[in-house]
Amino acid sequence: MLKLLRFGLLTLMTLSAVLPMVAQVRHVTTVNPTSKRSYMEVYEFDYVDIQPQFPGGECALINFINKTREYPYHAYKQRIQGRVLCSFIVGVDGRVGDVRVLRGAGEESLDREAIRVIEKMPKWSVGKVGNHAVPVRVVLPINFRL
Repeated sequence: MLKLLRFGLLTLMTLSAVLPMVAQVRHVTTVNPTSKRSYMEVYEFDYVDIQPQFPGGECALINFINKTREYPYHAYKQRIQGRVLCSFIVGVDGRVGDVRVLRGAGEESLDREAIRVIEKMPKWSVGKVGNHAVPVRVVLPINFRL
């Protein structure tokens, strides 16, 4: 019985030492943004201490998308609507790069327009872990509604 109690206390002490480390786990992925030879670690948006932000905040981001987005002529004539789910990386310098379509709208011209809008974005404020700027992946839907 005494050995079992000691084992329980030892297990409890070990778990109390490990649990703070578990809370600090970050979701980091490796991406290849430019060539087959260069890779970089990218943090996920929800797992950084300070998240990257569009200059002016979320309202400014929506206004930028609405002003920059141009409905493709073919999609407009065919009355095609949809949402393009894109991902991109905000680098340590705030620049937007590695833009990808995660889920298209079913019309390639809408997908291309969503990529064009994201590539025209100005520099964002950088994401940080602690006091260090890190590259962060952002997922953003671009809506096309008539």
